[in-house]
Amino acid sequence: MAKIKTVFFCKECGYEASKWMGQCPGCRQWNTLVEEKVSASKKEKNGVSGLPSSKMTSIFQISMEEEDRISSGMPELDRVLGGGIVKGSLTLVGGDPGIGKSTLLLQVCRNLGNQGKTILYVSGEESLKQIKMRAQRLGDFEKEIFLYCETDINAAVALIREKKPDMVVVDSVQTMYSDDISSAAGSVSQVREVTSLLMQIAKVEGIAIFLVGHVTKEGVVAGPRTLEHMVDTVLYFEGERSAVYRVIRGVKNRFGSTNEIGVFEMKEEGLVEVTNPSQIMLDGRPIDEAGSAVVCSMEGTRPLLIEIQALVSPTSFNMPRRTTVGIDFNRVNLLLAVLEKKAGLQLGGCDAYVNLAGGMKLGEPAIDLGIVSAVISSYRNLPIPSGTIIFGEVGLTGEVRGVSFVEQRLQEAIKMGFNRCILPKTNLDSIRRSMGDKIELCGVTNIREVLQIL
Repeated sequence: MAKIKTVFFCKECGYEASKWMGQCPGCRQWNTLVEEKVSASKKEKNGVSGLPSSKMTSIFQISMEEEDRISSGMPELDRVLGGGIVKGSLTLVGGDPGIGKSTLLLQVCRNLGNQGKTILYVSGEESLKQIKMRAQRLGDFEKEIFLYCETDINAAVALIREKKPDMVVVDSVQTMYSDDISSAAGSVSQVREVTSLLMQIAKVEGIAIFLVGHVTKEGVVAGPRTLEHMVDTVLYFEGERSAVYRVIRGVKNRFGSTNEIGVFEMKEEGLVEVTNPSQIMLDGRPIDEAGSAVVCSMEGTRPLLIEIQALVSPTSFNMPRRTTVGIDFNRVNLLLAVLEKKAGLQLGGCDAYVNLAGGMKLGEPAIDLGIVSAVISSYRNLPIPSGTIIFGEVGLTGEVRGVSFVEQRLQEAIKMGFNRCILPKTNLDSIRRSMGDKIELCGVTNIREVLQIL
């Protein structure tokens, strides 16, 4: 009979302790240790059977061949994954309930099944009829995919070893459990054990496995943070359930960049790719209204045009309000202080509200100049011409610093019909020849020059 011992796991980082402590020694978070019973079985000591033994290899004996990728049939998802699905990879997909995780993965299963790949969909939450209803709504299933409703991870792993499919979807990792762990499904130890088993089967058999992960109120995957370190790729869905647009962002990717995003629109037939997100973000933009500025941000290799709105109004309170949506709050406060000190704007007696239209979240420093311009426009009640695009980084002394990927930003602006650009002067000389007369370029060195132009 296996021994049963009690240990304490940290819900944030997975730190294991023999007794309860108020503060986790690993991540320094308070009240995160939970008590769980763990059976010290022979399997845990010796590892999972079937894993080949390792041997020492010279680095010069390793052949560098490009990894074999499988197209998901959705270019937006392939972009985020780094070019496609890698065989033997383990991918975690997180997001709020009802945002479209299961819908997206079932669409990927359909596309790969139509390509002749063997697909296994393991569901611990939905019945076979529920999955069939979603499949009928999505449509276009030309070839079969296999469904398996089970919460026992050992039974699922045995089936995977037997069938050896090209791709496996596990929905969700919190519903799966292992008999070797006595705690309930979804607990810290169960999630770690299930993920470890799936990682080993993915690497040994060369199977691409996708995990669906529940999220907490804070928006992170439920369970320890070590779960994100165990997998190869972590994808997060962003967007409100009431909105039609969804953004999938790569938070971690061992096979590609983590700066790429994919934009989708939720429709009755499932998630539809948005090939021109700049057009979507600028739809409904007010013309000749004070406080509105268009910036260009780089999301990986993709330039994205988006509107920044600012509202500056006198306050009747001793402490003015500062509110931001989609932009870092501390960054906006810093830029407002720079405007007060270097441009002479009396913002201490005004409330300031800054909003990033479209429900997006941006953190690139190149949008600083757009925030500053929108605040100046609202404060002075002077509209920025509708054909003007702005980008540049602003420093604490009021200087405007250069940014990268200037040519890509300008080409996207020209494609969207913009005829004037306010940009850092340091980028002006290098880009003027290639742009020619396609767009009017206004180089600035500090925010006082921006104030004069606006």
